[in-house]
Amino acid sequence: MSDSVKKMPAKLVERKYLLTFILITSLFALWGFANDITNPMVAAFKTTLEISNFKAAFVQFAFYGGYATMAIPAALFIKKFSYKSGILLGLSLYAVGAFLFIPAASAQSFFLFCFSLYILTFGLAFLETTSNPYILSLGAPENATRRLNLSQAFNPVGSLTGMIIASQIVLANLYSNADAVNAKYGVSDFSQLDAATRAVIRSHDLDTIRNPYVAIGLVVVIMLVVIAVFVKKDTTSGAQAEKPKTGDSLRRLWRNRIYREGVVAQMFYVAAQIMCWTFIIQYAGRLGIEKNVAQWWNIAAMGLCLSGRFIGTFLMKYVNSRRLLMIFALCAMTATAGAILIDGRAGLCCLVIVSLFMSIMFPTIYGIALEDVRQDTTLGAAFLVMAIVGGAIMPPLQGAIIDLDETSPGIFGAVSATNFSFILPFICFVMVALYGYRSFKASKTV
Repeated sequence: MSDSVKKMPAKLVERKYLLTFILITSLFALWGFANDITNPMVAAFKTTLEISNFKAAFVQFAFYGGYATMAIPAALFIKKFSYKSGILLGLSLYAVGAFLFIPAASAQSFFLFCFSLYILTFGLAFLETTSNPYILSLGAPENATRRLNLSQAFNPVGSLTGMIIASQIVLANLYSNADAVNAKYGVSDFSQLDAATRAVIRSHDLDTIRNPYVAIGLVVVIMLVVIAVFVKKDTTSGAQAEKPKTGDSLRRLWRNRIYREGVVAQMFYVAAQIMCWTFIIQYAGRLGIEKNVAQWWNIAAMGLCLSGRFIGTFLMKYVNSRRLLMIFALCAMTATAGAILIDGRAGLCCLVIVSLFMSIMFPTIYGIALEDVRQDTTLGAAFLVMAIVGGAIMPPLQGAIIDLDETSPGIFGAVSATNFSFILPFICFVMVALYGYRSFKASKTV
């Protein structure tokens, strides 16, 4: 063949991988659903169980703590067996955690709800530890980050579904909501009712919270059967490839600066994401917006995130992904500063806009960090999933700051404690911007 004939660009997804790509991509929507039906539950548990924002935020501690606990065991399991085996086990744990909401609601136990979420996210840890590198492996390496961004674009589809169900099926039907309590009992707050009435309402509301989790558990069981039947046992995972020793992998990963800093950047990004999407309801609530209506602002944010994923995937054809990550992080910092400093609905709009710029961060950090880890991909992916622990650590801290609006109003001067609490996501975006900058500089020196 003549040297003048240009090499055809590799397809994003080859035909032989298409069915597997579609089925594995559908899993991104499943964990997006779990993430974003759970975020509004912080506000729901606060009211229904009459607890503080700080304590209610332990929903997120349990949820993202499950990732931290199970990511490394998931990687070792996948390394020994296969991607398919990891996915099937992950779906099984997801379903078990969802069905545990039945005894949790019956016992009216906040601890049991948190435990159910903890087990559920064992399954999500397996799914994310498996699916992200699996998608990276389904085609040419030069398209890997774009391919992962495309799959991750379907994560907000599940997230939007979870948010809409949270708004229309859960939050709108809680009898402990201020509007419902006022309409039926003529008081302004759930806590003003007598103990017997609150107990009846609490039982109804916890059953309302339980039902969507049981339904998604059934969907997960169906997906488990479909994956078991239609996805062939892969040849890209550790079960078939030469297995590097775990100690050697850890040493190579630690020496890889771009990977090492990517894990840190991912931890800060996930913390920012969870804080912005969890406490948008509290931000709106301070403006007098009821929970189920405030959730629509969250849905708008997720819509922008979904749009941003497709826009970002397109832009990566023309803009270096590292540079684009830095630009999006700087824009997120600007929008977050607006949410802190601007009061009223304009500040709320700034908080919603942050999601547009968060859109590409998770898959782009993931793809950049894993670009040069080669045979250590499975273990490397596990630490990037384990970095999701950032979503467990930071929300309770932000909840504690928000509680200051009730216990110490005016402590931050003209800025409310709720607004000021978003300084935490701002700091996180600074770290993401630094990673984008440093990884871009490193790529130019190679």
